[in-house]
Amino acid sequence: MNAQRSIAFLAMTGAALCCTPATAEPIPTLDDAAIRAEVELLRARLDALEKRLGKSRDTSPTTTVANEAGSSAPGSAPIATPDPTLAVSSPVAIQWKGAPQIVEGDRSFKVKGRIQADAGYVSKSDGLSDQGLGFVNEVRRIRFGAEGSVGAGVGYKLELELSDNSVDLVDTYISYRTGGLQLRLGNQNPPWSLDELTGDTAGNVMERAAFTDAFNFERRLGFTAQYTAGSVLGQAGVFTDDVSALANASDGPSGGDENNSYSLHGRVVYAPEIGNTQLHLGASAHWRRLGRITESGIRYRQRPYLHASNTRLIGTPSLLVNRELGYGAEVAAIHGRWQTAGEVFTQRAIRNGLPDLTFWGGYAELSYFLTRDSRTYKNGQFGTTNPATPIDKGGLGSVQLTVRYDYLDLNDGSVVGGTQDGYIAAVIWSPLANLRFNLNYAYLAYRNAVALPSGDRSYDVQVLGTRFEFDF
Repeated sequence: MNAQRSIAFLAMTGAALCCTPATAEPIPTLDDAAIRAEVELLRARLDALEKRLGKSRDTSPTTTVANEAGSSAPGSAPIATPDPTLAVSSPVAIQWKGAPQIVEGDRSFKVKGRIQADAGYVSKSDGLSDQGLGFVNEVRRIRFGAEGSVGAGVGYKLELELSDNSVDLVDTYISYRTGGLQLRLGNQNPPWSLDELTGDTAGNVMERAAFTDAFNFERRLGFTAQYTAGSVLGQAGVFTDDVSALANASDGPSGGDENNSYSLHGRVVYAPEIGNTQLHLGASAHWRRLGRITESGIRYRQRPYLHASNTRLIGTPSLLVNRELGYGAEVAAIHGRWQTAGEVFTQRAIRNGLPDLTFWGGYAELSYFLTRDSRTYKNGQFGTTNPATPIDKGGLGSVQLTVRYDYLDLNDGSVVGGTQDGYIAAVIWSPLANLRFNLNYAYLAYRNAVALPSGDRSYDVQVLGTRFEFDF
């Protein structure tokens, strides 16, 4: 290419000299050194121009622009142009979604985090001196991680959480999406209760339904497949155990490295929009073989509403359960500022040589926004609500009121774990997107609970809970 430019330059220079009229003033002749210097000057100027245009003359492949006959224009040097087959990088965009999200084409990256701190009070019934009662507070969660996509429908999510003075993996998986199909492999929630699948920063009350903790709902290591077709959502998964149970340290000094607990889960949701109402109808089924967990037994129990209290006023003794079989039903609706939801879940504990046990729980709730806001919903679960008029735009933010009735029954046959009737009222104020303040009151009526010194096993407990939370 450089040689072609030099020849073209010399040719034009010679033509200009030859065609000069004889009557014109003599034109000074240039020796070879001067011509070379002039050519180098033109090259330098061309290099500078190409750099300004963002192109590299030395490394970029080029093609030749041909005339209509298919050859280069006669009497001129071929014109160098960028190769049209070269890939052009997509522009990089930075979006704000509680934190910067970097997007380039179908690839993305976003940092995630969450802070939750609780404080509350659990009333003490006469004679109970448990340290988990009275004033309680804790940093409920500190979570940090990232999520994004690497192209071709492949995505990822990684989250670490500090809770209960230990660091655990939360949602940590890779995913693949094409059309209505989504696959996930890693640590995640199996497809079960609507209340459990709804994020803790999207719930209407501070704590999930009592049965979710009592029946040991948690994230586990496994694989899920989800398919969406219109208003119908189907989910299925196979799982082993939670990450902490799979660690070598969980096996004990006489244990091995294996853990042979596994489970199968399925859930189906029908969620049509009828007029201005979003409806949700769901059902789920779950089967689990406990494996080595059977050796030490399993307990079904629950705190007096606040997680900051480690007291359990109702609960079964340790049971040698071989398998679990669970069924759940869900119903919910969103209509403008109003939202309602309810669930029931039964847990059957199957024991070799002993009668099976069946425990159950459920809840029903009603919620209303005092502000011009509405609860969000997507893919079979509730989402977070960003206030329509946050305080940085002259508004109040969003204010939501919720009442919930929560029931748990851990009695069956010869096993008397107790029952809990919970009456809960909650206020959530969200002045800005990603920031929420919670105030909850719960009245809990216990029957067949932990006995008082007097021997009474039926009594009431009142709970006041507060939480601030920020997520991005």
